[in-house]
Formats: sequence, C-alpha cells, structure tokens
Amino acid sequence: MIKFVLMVNRRGQTRLSRYYTPVELSRRAALEADVVRCCLSRRKEQCSFVEYKDFKLVYRQYAALFIVVGITDKENELSIFELIQNFVEVLDKYFSRVVSSCAIMFSLDRVHFILDEIVQNGLVVETNRSRILTPLNAIDKMSDS
Repeated sequence: MIKFVLMVNRRGQTRLSRYYTPVELSRRAALEADVVRCCLSRRKEQCSFVEYKDFKLVYRQYAALFIVVGITDKENELSIFELIQNFVEVLDKYFSRVVSSCAIMFSLDRVHFILDEIVQNGLVVETNRSRILTPLNAIDKMSDS
C-alpha cells in the first residue's frame, strides 16, 4: 500500500504532497524534511529504494524534481518505480512536455487530479494514460466553452 507521494525540488521544497494514511500535521513537516534529506543525499549510482523507519521509500529524479513514494514493506518496489514513471509520462502528456516546478505550482489542482485518477486510498487503480486524462480533458473542454 502507498502511504504517501511527495514531489520536491532539488532545494528540498515540497511541491506536492498526498497522504493516504493519517499523519498528524505537526509530524508531516518533520517527516517530509527527513525523507527529502534521505533521498537527496544519495548519489545517482545508488539504488532508488531505501528502507526508512517502518516503511520503504521509492524515488526517481526528473531534472530538478524528485518524486518520492512511501510504501509498506509488502508493496513491490519495482511496480512503484514504474508507477512513478507512468505518473511523469501522464504529466508530460498533459502539460505538453513542460513538467517543471513552476508548471506544477501553477496547476497544482490538475496534478492532484491526475494523481487521484492513478491512486486512490493508497492503491493503484489506473495506469492507462488515455483513461487517466479523459476526465481532465473533458473538464478542460467544458471550461473553455
């Protein structure tokens, strides 16, 4: 099961966070800072899977953005690694290959919508790119007219 998804820049600033298990607000900032520090301090040659406290971290770097997913011990790390790739490809397709920290900040509602189409309650429910984007494209068409 997925516990959380974080998207951070190289400076460690959180651009997106979605929690699927309850975490107190007071603990979130400390957790995010610790997780980001753990992932950003690793070298590129090191594995993208990290055991952290009572769960695992799976992360990928795309230019200046890091996507970090916290998972339970029973979850398959490789499937989550590919899920991150799929998420980024969907973002690239929607934002026309301009996925950056700025694009995410200015369209945070769209990014959350895409993530919610892929993951619900900590479980992966959809991976097909066109099915993920269909509702969002319909909303965009309605707002344009």
